[in-house]
Amino acid sequence: MIVVDTNVIAYLLIRTLHSAESDRALALDRDWAAPYLWRSEFRNVLLQYLIAGRMDVVTALEYARDAQLLLHGREYNVDAAAVLPLAVQSNCSAYDCEFVALAQSLGVPLVTSDRKLAARFKSTAIHLRDFVRASRP
Repeated sequence: MIVVDTNVIAYLLIRTLHSAESDRALALDRDWAAPYLWRSEFRNVLLQYLIAGRMDVVTALEYARDAQLLLHGREYNVDAAAVLPLAVQSNCSAYDCEFVALAQSLGVPLVTSDRKLAARFKSTAIHLRDFVRASRP
């Protein structure tokens, strides 16, 4: 199991330059987990595509459904007592630290697209690109 941030989920479903990396991460570990926060963040990603005219509502709703199926049974509540000290210590957002706190509580890595987060939490977080590279034979 790995914890993934919202952008890693988005790259998997919404084809971008980073989609191949998310595809590879899924091939390496199919058990993706995330805090429930991912849902709101993902909806905001979809909204940005809608506003830009790069996606219609029907497609956005299909992506939302597919993402929920991907994470079904592996979504977690994260306690503020775990999140806030991480945010203060790292100067990262509480949103980002929910993913870190979840990974720490599950004892698994956080695979993230956020370089700052990966740098601030080297013992927990790994950048998506590095995760994929490290797993190549």
